[in-house]
Amino acid sequence: MRIGELKYRDESWDYRTADTKEYTHCFHTYPAMMIPQIARRLLDSYGVEGEWLLDPYCGTGTSLVEASLFGMHSVGCDINPLVRLIATAKLTPIPLGTLDSELKKLNDTLFQVEFGVDKIPDAPIPKIPNLEYWFSQEAISYLAYLLDCIKRIEVQAVQNFIMVAFSETVREVSFTRTGGFKLHRMPAEKLENFHPDVFGIFRKKLNRNRQGLAAYLEKRRDVETSICSTNTVDGELPMPRPIGGYNLVITSPPYGDSHTTVAYGQFSRLSAEWLGLPNARKVDKLAMGGHRTGKIPAESPVSSAIEKIRSVDEKRAYEVTAFYVDLESSINSVVKTLAPRSTICYVVGNRRVKDIMLPTDEFVVATFAKHGFSHKETIVRNIPNKRMPKKNSPSNIAGRTSTTMHEEYIVICQRTDQTCP
Repeated sequence: MRIGELKYRDESWDYRTADTKEYTHCFHTYPAMMIPQIARRLLDSYGVEGEWLLDPYCGTGTSLVEASLFGMHSVGCDINPLVRLIATAKLTPIPLGTLDSELKKLNDTLFQVEFGVDKIPDAPIPKIPNLEYWFSQEAISYLAYLLDCIKRIEVQAVQNFIMVAFSETVREVSFTRTGGFKLHRMPAEKLENFHPDVFGIFRKKLNRNRQGLAAYLEKRRDVETSICSTNTVDGELPMPRPIGGYNLVITSPPYGDSHTTVAYGQFSRLSAEWLGLPNARKVDKLAMGGHRTGKIPAESPVSSAIEKIRSVDEKRAYEVTAFYVDLESSINSVVKTLAPRSTICYVVGNRRVKDIMLPTDEFVVATFAKHGFSHKETIVRNIPNKRMPKKNSPSNIAGRTSTTMHEEYIVICQRTDQTCP
């Protein structure tokens, strides 16, 4: 169904029944992950073997994994240290013999503890505020011992692989409600009967991830991959930068500020604290729209919507404005790294705030147009299988909700000029 000259709906992009957990995509749940089929199809259309792909908001590395299967070198950036760890593990080609040897040693140690002693051995417990609010004493003891065993593994790639399974186990054995992303404790009636098998859950994660890695190793091409902490909002540029610039961008930036859309930082906080990762409680503040100020030009595609929001809620309009100021700053940094002939594919959501639709897809088109990019097309797809909130409370009145996003917009722009910015 065609909506405008260059924007149309295409249900073939919905992938309602597709397996989104192939290869190392099975590693670790995370909010609002791009499904691999989208990255794969975009690579088939715009990728060139041996060239370079950039994902400036790479999350757990979906587009990077697909690039390595396709045959493109890739660089991914993210401010969240937990997802950088996950993406690194998903991309690292560990020899299965090396991995299996370390897994056997770890499994033998855990087996002896489970069935050979009356009390789990003492191990250092991380200094985490309110730890006992989120975990039972038993879970704390098991997790601490497990973490101590993992830290003793000398092969860093193997340790990263196992840490990812540990991270997902942390969240699953915590008192956190599993249905959402924000940190909310289970109700008391559920806590009474909640006795998770820490080692059993951990083993299942390891076995699943090992199978995913084996499948990935069979198809992975001999390419370079790199993960960095670059924050393009602050003008930082991804590294390494290939000679001539990146040829293709496939990415899915945040849909809005983390406080009111997807709380990436809250979702990852407990795992990050157990692992001792930096800024465990600051990720949402450091994310787009977290604390910056600025103004949106009156001619911007989102200006009218923001003014409507301002008429009913000045604070929310400020938060929305901060997000788009940051998104524009990020795009301004990204274009500095791109090749003279390059293609960008931004998968965005047009969220609702105060029941007002914000045309983020049009904002992306307009911002790239300032840098010489022509709008090729925008594909509108339904979101049948993406793990993210579908409703919010536009009025903050209990029980009154509104749809946030049930569609994604795949924005594709191309630059064909002969000079880099």
